[in-house]
Amino acid sequence: MRKQGLALLTLFLVAGSALGIAACGSGSSSEEGGTLTGSFASFPDYLDPGLSYTQEGWTAMYDTYLPLLTYKRANGEEGGQVVPGLAESMPEISNGGKTYKLTLRDGLKYSDGTPVKASDFKSTMERLFKINSPGSFFYETIVGAEEFAETKQGGISGIETDDATGEITIELTGPRGTFSNELGMLFAAVLPSGTPAKNLTADPPPATGPYVITKSEPGRGWSYERNPQWAKANGDQIEGVGDGHFDKVEIKVVRNDATQVNEIENDKTMWMQTLVPADQREKIVNKYEGTQFRVDHPINVYYFWMNNEKAPFDDVKVRQAVNYAIDPEALERIYAGSLTAAHQILPAGMPGHEDLNLYPHDMAKAKQVFKEANPADTEITVWTDNESPNSDAGAYYQDVLNELGFNAKLKTINADNYFTIIGNETTPDLDTGWSDWFEDYPNPNNFFQPLLAGESIAPTNNTNFSRTDIKELNEKITRLAGEPLGPNQEAEYAEMDKAYMEEAVWAPYGSNTTSTFVDSEIDLDKVIFNPTFGHSLTSFELK
Repeated sequence: MRKQGLALLTLFLVAGSALGIAACGSGSSSEEGGTLTGSFASFPDYLDPGLSYTQEGWTAMYDTYLPLLTYKRANGEEGGQVVPGLAESMPEISNGGKTYKLTLRDGLKYSDGTPVKASDFKSTMERLFKINSPGSFFYETIVGAEEFAETKQGGISGIETDDATGEITIELTGPRGTFSNELGMLFAAVLPSGTPAKNLTADPPPATGPYVITKSEPGRGWSYERNPQWAKANGDQIEGVGDGHFDKVEIKVVRNDATQVNEIENDKTMWMQTLVPADQREKIVNKYEGTQFRVDHPINVYYFWMNNEKAPFDDVKVRQAVNYAIDPEALERIYAGSLTAAHQILPAGMPGHEDLNLYPHDMAKAKQVFKEANPADTEITVWTDNESPNSDAGAYYQDVLNELGFNAKLKTINADNYFTIIGNETTPDLDTGWSDWFEDYPNPNNFFQPLLAGESIAPTNNTNFSRTDIKELNEKITRLAGEPLGPNQEAEYAEMDKAYMEEAVWAPYGSNTTSTFVDSEIDLDKVIFNPTFGHSLTSFELK
């Protein structure tokens, strides 16, 4: 997923922070109730679980909207485990991996008191295709989903539900080794039947988790209260999510990172989700590490994309020249120690990662390759968001391209809607720019299918910014997605990493850390930072 601001980590995973509260059964704080206050550097792309694909959005809704399966509220590798959510247990998988059977827990209710029904899952899946969700392609292997995506009529035939028994049966067109992971993604969070097929950011739908969003002011902030049905109907059945220690949560958007830090230090805000500013990182580490500050290590890649469909980046030699020109170590310095330089797609820590560096920094060679390519079109636009150090990385990239021989113009976009703008094919001059990606689940498929498969190119909410579409690699992605992950598959993913880098579809430059920074009232040790969703609001508690 995108990190809108790691910048913001890009998003945070963005940088994360935490509020927290321990999971069910982990004990209670000496003080309960009150209001948890937090700040984000940018408003989420969406506060609609069917549309959001950034860390900010996923963090905001992690403890609000629950899918049939969910990701464990835990730090590190343990947080990559998929566990039952609204479903009673993990799915029964049969028919060679093509049939998934689950049963909805009995008596669940949405925050407005409406009963949760098995058929709500089917309508939720159909809504994804109606709203052109960026996550809809994860579910296209459901029988009938591709046809429904085209017609928006007749329903998805591969989903059968029984509201009386709570049974849900999902038929796939072929085995998909990551489908349980995808059932735990926020896109699959169950919403009431009849939920409007439109962006609900300004008026978020009813929730099933411990918190419900009660007010949304796009661009400014949003508020939560306890879901009244969590204590009455849902919480006792769903272990591990946590009840939350605060009665309310108030989140505000604070564009200035230094202001966020100042408010934490003066106990005016209890948590900042944003990565601490590069120029203050050393001071904060020295003063607060272990008491109010810690570094978290989500799996991610930062990169510059190039539009492979049109000149000048439709020429592989031009793209290779750019890769030779980029100096990951210079970018490491821009990120002031939070980023580890690398020059490949699969990051360290992801299965299938093997150290790779096909393009060691060499500006002289870059200029030679660029001269050989001799592109006719050198007038290009470079895109980045306005959060530092991403904005600084974009400026660096512009300078490198100009030195290489381009006439590059920098376009800096508000981080609130950066990915929405560059993911829309009607946006003009989408030549090249900055991006990042954080794992949705611990499988290398997640770094190829959403980002580089031809099928992921979409007119809106596009995630394949480079518009890469290589037939033989598309086929390999599809085949590997249907296989369980093992040593042979990991070796093939490593080969795929090399194949894409030989085509120089991107110019990757490293992996970033995120940070949790809380005020003196919050118990840092209790704050959970899930590697996919970021901070769990239910884990924040007072000391």
